Amino acid sequence: MRADINEIKETVKAFVNKRFLKNAEGKELNYSTPLISGGIIDSILAMQLVVFLEQTYRFEFQAHEVDKDNLDNIDIIAGFVVKKLNA
Repeated sequence: MRADINEIKETVKAFVNKRFLKNAEGKELNYSTPLISGGIIDSILAMQLVVFLEQTYRFEFQAHEVDKDNLDNIDIIAGFVVKKLNA
């Protein structure tokens, strides 16, 4: 699968907006908005995000990869997805 980082960012942003911010009036989400450290997603929601990424981009997270270092904002997530797709 070809990895277009900007397309990945927009796909992830749309997912986060739809699934996690649908009732958050006035919440502005950008590529650097902290998701985990900012309290937007917790561990259960992070797992939903992981499942979405695995299904959408057809790769598997290793247990040690499911953490804030790889999931804290859209920029980080997109970079991680590109790295996994190019591995």
